[in-house]
Amino acid sequence: MKIVVLFESMTGNTRRAAELIGGAALSRGNEVSVRPITAIDYHELADADLVFLGTWTDGLVLFGQRPGRAGRLKKLPVLDRKPVALFVTYAVNAGKVLDRFATLAEGLGARVVGQHQLKRNDLEAGLDAFVDTALAAAGGQVLQPRSTA
Repeated sequence: MKIVVLFESMTGNTRRAAELIGGAALSRGNEVSVRPITAIDYHELADADLVFLGTWTDGLVLFGQRPGRAGRLKKLPVLDRKPVALFVTYAVNAGKVLDRFATLAEGLGARVVGQHQLKRNDLEAGLDAFVDTALAAAGGQVLQPRSTA
């Protein structure tokens, strides 16, 4: 599958999560590119079989969480029923940020096939299962990760 991982990052945590997701998808035999949303390759995006889209959690610690830089995210190209797996990074509490992010992505025409929140000090927790679920939902073959030894 051709996979594009797009991310919006403020402190580098979401960038690192995007790189981990890209690495996990690559290790399963897919063609992968990882890019910030400010450097989208539109041809690559149009050809993608699956898009992972990530941002950070903005808002107060216990309430009011929302996707980071939502205004910038809303300016993404139309995703026209493309399968999209959403991920967010957070420090203390992600709240309902994934629900809000899904609404935003669906407004761009995305077909949300997965969601995952990653705590900034444990970015790898649940990541492999998230990638496998998204690949399966997008119609891709889920392979065991290739050994790097």
